[in-house]
Amino acid sequence: MTESVGTNFIWNGELFPSHKFDSAIIYDGESVYEVIRMVRGYPVFFDDHIERLQSSVRMQGRKMIADAGILRRDLLTLSASEKMTEINLKIVFNYNWLNENYFIYFIEPIYPSEEQYRHGVKGILYSAERENPESKVINHELRSSIYHRLIVEGAYEALLVNQHNCITEGSRSNIFFIKNEVLYTAPEEHILNGITRKHILKICDENNINVVLSCIDADSIAVYDTVFMTGTSPIVLPFSQIGSVSFSTGHHFLELLRHKYLVKAGESVRLFSGG
Repeated sequence: MTESVGTNFIWNGELFPSHKFDSAIIYDGESVYEVIRMVRGYPVFFDDHIERLQSSVRMQGRKMIADAGILRRDLLTLSASEKMTEINLKIVFNYNWLNENYFIYFIEPIYPSEEQYRHGVKGILYSAERENPESKVINHELRSSIYHRLIVEGAYEALLVNQHNCITEGSRSNIFFIKNEVLYTAPEEHILNGITRKHILKICDENNINVVLSCIDADSIAVYDTVFMTGTSPIVLPFSQIGSVSFSTGHHFLELLRHKYLVKAGESVRLFSGG
């Protein structure tokens, strides 16, 4: 089963039909990647994603296979060939012992429904740590294991618990806890600092919302009022429960943060498109 959706993809700067896409190449060797939300054919927070891609590549001791200008050109070429309105796009730099390749392709997004935004989703606790959390590297084994657990548990997201029994991040998101009008989230050195998280923290600062950078003990989650995730697809999405513990999904911070984030995202698209 191919991860690429749509009719085309980019491989080393050239446009190819999707039936030629081979997912096995991405899992051969080491792959660094970014997932970008596309709106009206343009990327949301493109510069932030490229900056993080550069950081991930640098942390892995690698070099950029294509620079920001080339990626921008290829992204627009692919977008123009597809006429997609709202979808996620993936950039992958693959390094193996034979050669280096880069790919740009659309992936099927899992955008929450309005009902999920209102009523929340189910989460589970999962004991795992990323080897290098600050670098966005494909870990096929961990991803497959978590995906299987999510299906078995009927859950939307897994909250990762480290060897010290502290919650660091989600398997594909960042995690925030709310108690007494204060937000709690793990420090950057313990997580992959998501682009959505970065802008949510800016919004908190602009609106005088108190944020404490601290990992939460997995045994103490019941004392928090609300828990939510941030990410490219979910944006700001509350949990209705984690394991057997239930949470409120109606905290006023949720709508405030989501609304102001969407405004910033829309502005980034306008700046990129020149419109």
